[in-house]
Parts: sequence; C-alpha cells; structure tokens
Amino acid sequence: MSIGGAFVDASRARQTRPDLTAVVALARRRAWRPAAVFVVCFAIVATAFVYAGALDPQRYADALPTLMTLAGDAFPPDFSRWQKWGKPLLDTLAMSVVGTVLGALAAIPLGALAARGTGPVVLRGLVLLFLNILRSIPGLVWGIIFVAAVGFGPLPGIFALACHSTGMIGKFCAELLEHVDPAPGAALRSQGVSEIGVLRFSVWPQLLPRLVDVTLYRWEHNVRAATTLGVVGAGGLGLEIVTAFHLFEYREALALIIVLLVLVTLINLVGARIRAHLLGALSA
Repeated sequence: MSIGGAFVDASRARQTRPDLTAVVALARRRAWRPAAVFVVCFAIVATAFVYAGALDPQRYADALPTLMTLAGDAFPPDFSRWQKWGKPLLDTLAMSVVGTVLGALAAIPLGALAARGTGPVVLRGLVLLFLNILRSIPGLVWGIIFVAAVGFGPLPGIFALACHSTGMIGKFCAELLEHVDPAPGAALRSQGVSEIGVLRFSVWPQLLPRLVDVTLYRWEHNVRAATTLGVVGAGGLGLEIVTAFHLFEYREALALIIVLLVLVTLINLVGARIRAHLLGALSA
C-alpha cells in the first residue's frame, strides 16, 4: 500500500470514529429509556398504593376474621326462594343481550367514522370525542340518568348498557379498522373489484372475528354490569342481591351469586360456540 493510500485510509478512519462514538452514545441513551420508564411507573404505582392505604398493616388486622365470619354466615347457600328469581334472571339477560346488540350496532358505523383513513377527517375528532364521553361516564351514572328519564325496570338498564357499550366497542372497532391489512384490498382493486367488494371480501373477513370476540366479551361484561344496575332501580339479579344483603340474608345472597356465576359460565360456553361456528364459516 502506498503512503498516499495509507494517509487516505487513516483520514477516513478519523472521520468515521466520531460517527461510531455518536452511535454508541445514542444506543446507551436508548437503553436507559426503558429503565427510566419502569422506574417512573413503579414510583407512580407505589405512590398510589401508599395513598390508598394498601401498605398499612393495621388495615388488614381484622380483615381475615371478618371474611371468615361472613363466609360462615353465608354457608350453606339458600336456594329456597329460587321460584322468585325467574323474572330477575330474565331481566338481567334482557338488559345484557339488548344492551350489547344496540351498542354493537351503533358502534360499527361510529367506529368506521372514528378510524384513521376510513372516515372524514372533520368528523373523526368529533366521533372520537363522542365515544370517549360514552365510555367515560360509568354505567351506574347512565343507569341513574335513564331511571330518571324512563322510570324503573330493565328498560333504563338496556339504555345504560347500550351507551357504555357503544363507547367501548366503537373504540375497539376503530382500532381494528386501522390495523386491517391493506394488501388483500389493494390486490382486489387491481383486478377491478369495487369498494363494496373490497369491503366484503377483504375488510369484513379480517374485522368480523375480532369484532365478534369484542362483542361477546362485552356481553359477558354486561351481564355483570346489569347486576350492579339493580342498585339504582334497574331491576334484575342485582336488586335481589342488594336486598338480600340489606336484610342480612347472606345465605340467599350467596345463592344468587352462584346463579350469576353459572349464568356467566354459560355465556362463555355460548360465546365459544359462536366463535367456532363463525371461524368455520369464514374459512369454508
């Protein structure tokens, strides 16, 4: 190698050395970011625990004896009034089913308007704000509002569950639409397929199974939420459970809770069958 070539190589090495140093420094900074985020999150969680008194040992001094006493008073469960639970059970099922269906039907078009790239830019922010409002207001508050508007019974519970479900399912629908793989749709458009055909054969098959999963999970959630709505006068099993606790009928309250658990388990089994049939139909 000539002296000139060696000089050029040395010059190039001096020019690349600062670049390597900068890359190493940048890599070190990036390596510290996850650790810093973890420390900050841990500090927030620890502060919340201390603020709530979760780390105060005196708060747990009588917890176990109290729970044991309550469990002793609740066993064995009392099913003697099971004939009276038919209507509350139907009220709970009606609220959960109709509230979920109405929420899903409203959430699909709203989710399409809120998704990036599918809805008008002007409307997207307004629809997102509307969905945020719907799911930010607790179901119990919605229940109070609709009980005041339409009276007692399962009807206000249906509207309360529908409002909250619309906000939640609409948000998931928008996110699912944003993550749809565009490649199959582009291939169909290149063959002259219309936008309706792209929606039918590309977007909908990708969206439907996940949307069904979200809706079925929301149905399960709404069964439990319908129970809590009984506190504000929406009827259902929740009113029976609250009444049993107020009357210190812990054995009957435990029996009603067992009925609720059985109901949720059956809904899980039904949901699994629906998902299996749906996936089979889409893959056929």
